[in-house]
Amino acid sequence: MSDLSEKKLIVCDLGRQPAYREVWAYQQQLQKQRIAREIEDTLLLVEHAPVYTVGKNGSDDHVIASASFLESLGAEVVQVDRGGDVTYHGPGQLVGYPIFDLHQHRQSISWYMRQLENLFIDLLAGYGIAAGRDEDFTGVWIGNDKILALGVRISRWVTMHGFAFNISTDLGHFDGIIPCGIFHKGVTSLEKLLNRPVGRGEVLEKLIPLVAERFGFDAVERQPHNGRLAVGEKVAH
Repeated sequence: MSDLSEKKLIVCDLGRQPAYREVWAYQQQLQKQRIAREIEDTLLLVEHAPVYTVGKNGSDDHVIASASFLESLGAEVVQVDRGGDVTYHGPGQLVGYPIFDLHQHRQSISWYMRQLENLFIDLLAGYGIAAGRDEDFTGVWIGNDKILALGVRISRWVTMHGFAFNISTDLGHFDGIIPCGIFHKGVTSLEKLLNRPVGRGEVLEKLIPLVAERFGFDAVERQPHNGRLAVGEKVAH
């Protein structure tokens, strides 16, 4: 742990991960360590293989994919412990899991959710895209199309799960669900809006400084991933 006077963010990019459940277990491990103050605030970044996840407030009825559709994607449906309804994760999507101790920020779930939304409103503004919120639904929207989905779990004021931002996601994969249980709205991606290729690295170089600014971190340390998820072992920063 660093000097308590310094708010330090650890950023760990897991890259493409084939097994959603392993990343989920890794988050749970890190959350326990953050609660015990064994590690600092950590942002996990990942790109999942195709998977549909259903939050604890969700409905299986909002997964409308046929067995053949799921098989064609190599996707499974996973019941998870975050808030929210059903969503899709897959290639071309930037998924972020902040493991943040809100005692060090603000003990308010609504504040935390708005901060995550603000990050991407600011990010999109940098691309010349006017994005905003919907007063009835979480996330970030461009008109009636969602580009950022949110779903979190907070235990003892330490967060896990987080955000999913569509960079170059195959939007056809959302056809397997009613995204977030919202029947009358759509989804979009950064590449679709810009009508040009956008790299994941390009987005991260813009996003990470915004995270530091928005949450008041004094320093950011980007740690390389060692290629395995050490569930059951303590993660030392």
